[in-house]
Amino acid sequence: MRYETLRKKYPRFIYEKYSWQVSKKNLEIFFTFRIKPDISFNPRIVIENINRAKIRRIGNEVFNNLIFNLGLVELISYWKATCSPKIEIQAGPLNKEQIKWWKSLIINGMGQFFYENKIDFRPAKFVQILSPNVTKQDLVTLYGGKLKDKVLVPIGGGKDSVVTLEILKQNSPVGGKRKINCFSLNPTPAAKKIIDMGGCRKPIIVRRKVDRKLLALNQRGFLNGHTPFSAYLAFLSCLLGVIFDFKFIAFSNEKSSDEGNVKYLGKIINHQYSKTFQFEKLFRNYSKKYLAKEFEYFSFLRPLYEIQIAKLFSQNPKYFPVFMSCNVAYQTNSGRKNPIGQWCGACPKCLFIFASLYPFVESKKLIKTLGGNLFENKSLLPLMLQLTGEKGFKPFECVGTKKESRVAFYLSWKKANREGGKPYLLNYFKKKLLPKYKKIEEDSKIIISSWNSQHNLSKNFEKLLRFHLDKS
Repeated sequence: MRYETLRKKYPRFIYEKYSWQVSKKNLEIFFTFRIKPDISFNPRIVIENINRAKIRRIGNEVFNNLIFNLGLVELISYWKATCSPKIEIQAGPLNKEQIKWWKSLIINGMGQFFYENKIDFRPAKFVQILSPNVTKQDLVTLYGGKLKDKVLVPIGGGKDSVVTLEILKQNSPVGGKRKINCFSLNPTPAAKKIIDMGGCRKPIIVRRKVDRKLLALNQRGFLNGHTPFSAYLAFLSCLLGVIFDFKFIAFSNEKSSDEGNVKYLGKIINHQYSKTFQFEKLFRNYSKKYLAKEFEYFSFLRPLYEIQIAKLFSQNPKYFPVFMSCNVAYQTNSGRKNPIGQWCGACPKCLFIFASLYPFVESKKLIKTLGGNLFENKSLLPLMLQLTGEKGFKPFECVGTKKESRVAFYLSWKKANREGGKPYLLNYFKKKLLPKYKKIEEDSKIIISSWNSQHNLSKNFEKLLRFHLDKS
């Protein structure tokens, strides 16, 4: 359906209410969203193994505020179905600064969605956020209590969170000693295995249950597309941090995520916007002002490029058989198909992971892990050209920068050359791309030893990561 038609038919999206209850040992959270005139959604979140005393310690007003804000980021996944011009917040109050913050998240975080659905987001009244229950800023129910000096690590099943977990677990003298635990949202088989292998005996598990009416609308042709998922994790992590008494939430977003994909209607669209340093700064400011004063949201791997993280990951071979970074593995096409649950070997993410790990991992082990030598697959040539900036734009995936992709293929070619192999993609790279980049050897040395000074690591965390980077 055309978005103009849907916006006219469904002019108002309403965040009507939220509620919660502790059932047995689980916290159940419910949201009610309505799209006038005839659509309603009731998504649910379940946080396992909750102690009622923890909620009493927080206090109802503060707890309600944290859940209300989680609903604000939840609503984006449902608003996108109709792209209604007005979002009315009835569930709680937002002041002008908060409204501006949320509008910015929608415009920046939904860039890929706008691009793929050919939506013009530029009009001043493209989306209005209305809060009839607005209160003065000094009435915000911020959590001002102390949080314990513990670290919570989100685990998604990929290589990056493995690196964060393994380094923080070691409690090196240079980085101090803190209690570590994991949390996972709708954990995949890969995430479960990583949590178990990583030694997290009592992980925090969250189940997010999408209202199936949304999937039905998607199948009928309502609008669908990418949402800022890492922003959702940020708000969820703050709620978990306060409930379970963790001061630090160590995400695994890297420097590479700051590079956008394509320019659209005068704006750089970034698939990874909610992983960027820009979003990290904005969320830290928002959380300290409106959620929990002591809560420290940061990315432990922010100083590094993806290929540097791949090098660190290569030193943890026990995870090779279990980690899973392919997003196609878990796609259901809005409920139309069952996920394949394994590396597809044909998407940009699979090719980038293969190229970034190949220089540092024994070839046979990597080929076994991904189910084949992706460099021999001629059909992946267009993806290699996209990843390296030779054709089109960088794919809408969580991959490295164009320059580091070139470095990854260059280092892979050097290794294959040493081993006497000439796989198709690397041979093409040597003949067609290598002559264009006279300084690629120098670029590779710079990127592999790079350290991005734009980060929010404390001195102890910074020392710890530098120690392991220098050692790698």
